[in-house]
Amino acid sequence: MILSFPSTLKTARPLALAGVILGLGLMPGAFAQEVGAPAAASGEGGEIQRFCSNIADGARDQRYVLQKKQLEDLQTEVNTRIAELEKRRNEYQDWLKRRNDFLDQAQNGLVGIYKSMKPDAAAAKLQEINPEIAAALIMKLPPAKSSLILTEMANDKAALITAIIASAQDPNTSKEPS
Repeated sequence: MILSFPSTLKTARPLALAGVILGLGLMPGAFAQEVGAPAAASGEGGEIQRFCSNIADGARDQRYVLQKKQLEDLQTEVNTRIAELEKRRNEYQDWLKRRNDFLDQAQNGLVGIYKSMKPDAAAAKLQEINPEIAAALIMKLPPAKSSLILTEMANDKAALITAIIASAQDPNTSKEPS
């Protein structure tokens, strides 16, 4: 059946034609010949569905095996890194122990040197170094020796070192720098 439209509706012709085609498509039995085609596809779909169902367990198992292998590889890598960190930590602790031992020996040797020096010579030397180091050395000396050294120092240096020693022993002094 051919549909004709008046010439005044030439612009509406494509829209009307589309509406007619859609209307025919919605009517039951309009395309009865194509109804058989989906039935054939559903048979193939069922076969595909059965195939997929048959291999789904195997695929899932294979995916689990791959994931398990990946997790084992990651665990091995983590264990390797942990072992490397432990090795480095042990090296660091060994280095730190040797450093602290050296510093203790150096400090004890330095304290011994100043302990055996005459007070006026020790005072002259301690005035030239960092006041905090001088205060630490004086604190490690016996009090009698420390007082003689401070007596021989210039008043401003002796006052500064005394202030450092006093602030180190003050319980209200903050342990952390501000």
